[in-house]
Formats: sequence, C-alpha cells, structure tokens
Amino acid sequence: MTVQRTFSIIKPDATARNLTGGVNAVIEAAGLRIVAQKRIRMTRQQAETFYAVHKERPFFGELVDFMISGPVVVQVLEGENAILRYREVMGATNPENAAEGTIRKKFAKSVGENSVHGSDAVETAALEIAQFFSGNEIVG
Repeated sequence: MTVQRTFSIIKPDATARNLTGGVNAVIEAAGLRIVAQKRIRMTRQQAETFYAVHKERPFFGELVDFMISGPVVVQVLEGENAILRYREVMGATNPENAAEGTIRKKFAKSVGENSVHGSDAVETAALEIAQFFSGNEIVG
C-alpha cells in the first residue's frame, strides 16, 4: 500500500448547510487524515482554472457559477491509497446511485449539488493541491 495525498473540496451546497464537520467525520472514519484545510471564497479565475478540463462542455459556465456562489472548504487528505479511497468515500456523482454511507448518499442534493470533489489521479491531485496550498500549509 502507498501513502498518498489527494485533494478535496467541500462544495457550496454543503458549506451552506453547515455540513463541513459531518463530511470531515466521514473522511476521518474512512481512515484518511486531513493534513490541510481552509475555508475560502473561490474566485471566478480560480474556478475556471480548476475546471479548465471541462471548458468546452455545455455545463462549464454553470459549474463555475456554482463553485463561486458561496464558500468552499479546500483540503488535502492523506492515507493509504488516498485517491481511490476518497473516491470510494465520496460515492457516485449522482447521489441516487451512491452507496449507503458515502458522503454523496448522506449529504448531496443532486448531481450538480453533489457536496464534494476529489482528485481522480496522482497527477491531478498534485496540480489541484498546488493550486490552493503552499508547502508550509500542509502539515502531516
């Protein structure tokens, strides 16, 4: 097993409902450590950069608008195979298809307001972490 770091965002739909603690409890119960965390208001430029891979998709503008609509909590998580583990803990994008006990099953409102984001690969995690955290902000 490999200890990895992954990136997480608790999205505006979840922060608006004061679910940060609940989401963090699920993360920690899954054996992942939160080694960096901060609540921010994402700028339009940050959101457009973060979701640039979706720039040509029809939902890009709506996604950016949603992500800047309220505070988010950005996090660095650490643990054994953290990327895959967190994706399992998040659950399916559509909360109706998410497994019981997952973050999205417990907290998501819809496919669009699905409460959390998690990195999908080692390379993506490194880029996403670097966009929001400097090295001295990550304390493992």
